[in-house]
Amino acid sequence: MRIAALALGLLLAGCAATPPPQFAATSSPGVEAPKDRLPTDVRRTTLIVRNMEDSLKLYRDVVGMKVNYDTVVEMSGVALPAGVPGAKARLVLLNANDPFIGWIGLMEWLDPKLADPGPYPKRMGPGGVVIVMNTDDVEGRCAAAKSVPGVTFTAEPRLQEYEGRNGGPPIRVMGCNFFDPDGILIEMNQLLK
Repeated sequence: MRIAALALGLLLAGCAATPPPQFAATSSPGVEAPKDRLPTDVRRTTLIVRNMEDSLKLYRDVVGMKVNYDTVVEMSGVALPAGVPGAKARLVLLNANDPFIGWIGLMEWLDPKLADPGPYPKRMGPGGVVIVMNTDDVEGRCAAAKSVPGVTFTAEPRLQEYEGRNGGPPIRVMGCNFFDPDGILIEMNQLLK
């Protein structure tokens, strides 16, 4: 039993040492790959959600991420300080193009449910989170996001231009911004040439 719990913990923590070599990271203009491998990768951001199906409508169906794990776990209430010890929660992990980094986890407490915190703030401040996503069809995906219950737009698709990194060319993106059903701000953009 202890070995099974340890194995599950390692799976959920994503403790692999390095990504498979066939999946090289996509680079950004003006940013060079480090000479030596850095000690840490940001594997996943896990979002505690009110309604798993609404969140899946956004992250799986609209954004286009792929579900790679879907299970019910027993929570300690300690390591992840939410809910009560022994609570059951559904954990869904989704990946985009990289099988190692850039994942989104969705977690909904099932029994007992977490108390509904009420409406989420419509303005950001310290502790706020912005998830930036790059997509192949920003206008189509932003339009589709409007059909997801609880999504609130802050900016329609528009052209944005930023100064290039390290003297590189300007960075041009078409992008929109919206809160997901649980108040996480999403910046969805498409890089332009």
